[in-house]
Amino acid sequence: MTQKNQPLSGNAMPRFGGIASMMRLPVTTSAHGLNAAFIGVPLDIGTSHRPGARFGPREIRAESCLLRPYNMATGAAPFDTLQVADLGDVPINTYSLAKSLPIITAFYEEVLANGCIPLTLGGDHTIALPILRAMAAKHGPVALVHVDAHADVNDDMFGEPIAHGTPFRRAVEENLLACDKVYQIGLRGTGYASDDFDWPRQQGFTVVPAHEVWYQSLAPLMAQVRARIGNTPCYLSFDIDGIDPAYAGGTGTPEIGGLSVPQALEIIRGCRGLNIVGADLVEVSPPYDTSGNTALLGANLLFEMLCVLPGVHYR
Repeated sequence: MTQKNQPLSGNAMPRFGGIASMMRLPVTTSAHGLNAAFIGVPLDIGTSHRPGARFGPREIRAESCLLRPYNMATGAAPFDTLQVADLGDVPINTYSLAKSLPIITAFYEEVLANGCIPLTLGGDHTIALPILRAMAAKHGPVALVHVDAHADVNDDMFGEPIAHGTPFRRAVEENLLACDKVYQIGLRGTGYASDDFDWPRQQGFTVVPAHEVWYQSLAPLMAQVRARIGNTPCYLSFDIDGIDPAYAGGTGTPEIGGLSVPQALEIIRGCRGLNIVGADLVEVSPPYDTSGNTALLGANLLFEMLCVLPGVHYR
């Protein structure tokens, strides 16, 4: 049996030392032989307000040095059964959003062709569109669990059809989503019109505004999500601004009144049993994250995503 990669132990190398790969895993250039891989997409030219998410993958990796291989809360031991590595970053074109999208899609198509599940470190939310294009090319229209303060269904931004506020409208238009199996959780804030949240409902999405779940456990909601989605291939897209800025202020478009960290954990852990074919954690902006707490939270949420992938062993 092939020896499984393990995160470098803090007893073998101080956690502040060594190469800053995700969870201090081996870095490789090929998805061949991997069950899952962490991938950075250092792109933020789709942002509309505060930039800096291009530095997200590097900072999330740095903060992930504290993570250990066993999930004490859930009993998940992903490195017992999955071969996991860090595939580095997608070489996007930092001067062209239009040219970057096909670069991202091609990278993910190669990953998926190897039977590897990608876990993405963003980057702004624009990257969800080219990733979903690769997902749909392999699996057909996918179910979606989308955590965010914003629906990201704008028709355009400054007249541009592609930006971090438009990916899920384009995804609907391109038939990338199984719309009756899409959940948007944590939406809130001010808008231009009620259509900001009405349009996704009209497509068949289930919209769960943040204020409707204040002070509540999200375990019952996730039971409904699992029942609706079933075994349909499902993508998990998690914008860090879905969480209240009290806990995750290092992001480009913060909105008050968001989800708590325990609720975020309930959402991801509630995805256990779904046929997760990929996931992302986007919009961490290190220039606005002076304590590193937002990147630390992002790193932990990515580990939680790894823990709910198909085939993970639970002790």
